[in-house]
Amino acid sequence: MCGIIGIVGKADVTARLVAGLKRLEYRGYDSAGIATVVNGSITRRRAEGKLINLEALLTRDPLAGLTGIGHTRWATHGVPSERNAHPHATDRVAIVHNGIIENFRELRDEVVAKGCRVASDTDSEIVAHLMTLALADGRTPEEAMAEVLPRLHGAFSLALVFTGADGLMVGARRGAPLALGYGDGEMYLGSDALALAPLTRRIAYLEDGDWVVVKRDGATIFDAAGRRANREIRTSAVDDTAIGKGGHRHYMLKEIYEQPQVIGDTLVALVNPASRSVALPAMSIDLAAATKITILACGTSYYAGIVAKYWLESIARIPVEVDVASEFRYRGAAMPKGGIALIISQSGETADSLAALRYAREQDQAILSIVNVPESTIARESDAVLPTVAGPEIGVASTKAFTTQLTVLACLTIATARARGAIDSAIESRLAQALIEVPARAAEVLNHDGRIRDLAVKVAKARDVLYLGRGTSYAIALEGALKLKEISYIHAEGYAAGEMKHGPIALIDSNVPVIVVAPSDALFEKTASNLQEVVARGGQVIFLSDAKGVAKLGSLAAATIALPEVDPFVAPILYAIPVQLLAYHTAVLKQTDVDQPRNLAKSVTVE
Repeated sequence: MCGIIGIVGKADVTARLVAGLKRLEYRGYDSAGIATVVNGSITRRRAEGKLINLEALLTRDPLAGLTGIGHTRWATHGVPSERNAHPHATDRVAIVHNGIIENFRELRDEVVAKGCRVASDTDSEIVAHLMTLALADGRTPEEAMAEVLPRLHGAFSLALVFTGADGLMVGARRGAPLALGYGDGEMYLGSDALALAPLTRRIAYLEDGDWVVVKRDGATIFDAAGRRANREIRTSAVDDTAIGKGGHRHYMLKEIYEQPQVIGDTLVALVNPASRSVALPAMSIDLAAATKITILACGTSYYAGIVAKYWLESIARIPVEVDVASEFRYRGAAMPKGGIALIISQSGETADSLAALRYAREQDQAILSIVNVPESTIARESDAVLPTVAGPEIGVASTKAFTTQLTVLACLTIATARARGAIDSAIESRLAQALIEVPARAAEVLNHDGRIRDLAVKVAKARDVLYLGRGTSYAIALEGALKLKEISYIHAEGYAAGEMKHGPIALIDSNVPVIVVAPSDALFEKTASNLQEVVARGGQVIFLSDAKGVAKLGSLAAATIALPEVDPFVAPILYAIPVQLLAYHTAVLKQTDVDQPRNLAKSVTVE
């Protein structure tokens, strides 16, 4: 989603604004720009496309200033173009905006009727005109903000600078995140702590409805009612050294290769290897008394939730519903007394997941979240948080966040099962031991990288690709298809293998690669039958199994990958890795933008 950075500095801010925007590239964008206050006037530079275009413009036409704002845009209103790029400005105000102003059409009609000239197709520009009209009526910037904010409907974060007001910046958030950074004689605003990491680690997170007046020596925060508010200043855990590519060609490949380490880091906090038991952090939620768990998530996190449904129902023996967060609250679903809503989100800022959380709160559910950003809005609004320890994930297509989510969900399953008496200590020990072995087995999976790269040559030539799996492998089939679509732009679909005969089998011919995910588990023989049906119709099967599975069925497949033999409980974590690698190498062959695929954003902070 759009990225925001603002600096009220004591030295020139242009280079630091651009550096901050580079750190926000992972969110996805189609244009970028900065604005500074120079000799009391607002000056802008904007460019369509990648940041390199903005940098080239700044080289040709430099920009100075001690106060400034920057933006990477992910288009919502208006096509990607320089005229629609941020910052938007009038002669009095420049603004950068993340989110959507839902009532912008009526506001646009109002400002046009008052003589304002609208220069873009965006909803964002209208805020600049509203602020300008308020300033023209004699309001101070602070007074103008207090007047305009209540008129804006939607979810957004904003940062503004003003003509004649060097050393002043105003920000606001409603729904979309905004972090306030404290420096040495300087202050900062950013979409997240990662954008501010080189500048400061002293961060305060604005709460929903807050707005803030920022000056060099500090900031004054107001809540939604206009009352002065204090927000805790925290030391951010985001490490400025954690975002390099580590010698890899792309962030995505680096993050795939980090999985043995980050899975291990996640397990350290949750599993005792000596006793082979799981110990979740102390929480106010009673897992034993829960009547139902409702899992709410989007995209890849939703597929992690599907795996968790299989685990929790079969091992912990608790009813589980998994729902796409963007659809859930619109059904007005009845939620049982004593239920738990489990929210899964990499960023902790996903707008649809946050809205679903708040609906569940209204239904008196206990809120448990699994997030990769402990300071995020979803984490702060939860009753309990189980953090993944994946570190910053820059590639838009989630990899290590997914496998660490699965790792946490596996630990939650064991803890819930023990709390409910569904398993004994011997079963807990076996399952925990299987988890302890995952980092080493994940490293073994990465040894197949070269073989998977070779297989990608065939997949890259395909127009359509099918992924099949049963049980927890069904979710991995869905995730594999999503990864391929996201970064290679090849049409792909994931299906429960047993559903193939109910329609998808019509698609199979010799030009359609079929990736079959089939560890040696209780459902293997069922999947074997489906594989044979594919082969009988000329389908080109790429078979992902272990040595036992390959020995039984490998001769039928066009290609096989023999993964380590593991307890079926942890197989989804390991089998996620080869489908990630297959998507990655296919995208490289297709010469797509692997880390920033078209039209996608890392953190979706609008509905």
